[in-house]
Amino acid sequence: VQLQASGGGLGQAGGSLRLSCAASERTFSRYIMGWFRQAPGKEREFVAGINRNSDTTITADSVKGRFTISRDNAKNTVYLQMNSLKPEDTAVYYCAASLSVFSAIRKAGVYNYWGQGTQVTVSS
Repeated sequence: VQLQASGGGLGQAGGSLRLSCAASERTFSRYIMGWFRQAPGKEREFVAGINRNSDTTITADSVKGRFTISRDNAKNTVYLQMNSLKPEDTAVYYCAASLSVFSAIRKAGVYNYWGQGTQVTVSS
């Protein structure tokens, strides 16, 4: 599976950005999907995840209430809507796909495929 992330760029504090991640194959619905981010000098961290049929999502405490993950299996695409942006949201954002169970969704090691990353920079 190839994952292509897009939608990053420069945002202002308090503003919004929407990331998209398109998958290359029609078996997209087999995968749980996650978004991770990595800021300079920091480890990659889990941001949000969604199960196969969209009825369960989970977000990290650092973005809870501000970021929303969703997916459209008909379009083989997962989204990350980012509202109320903060400068500390600045990072490279990665989408990832996993065949694992949803309970492991926070763990980077269970993901089988990763996108190339898209830079998000939030100015104060």
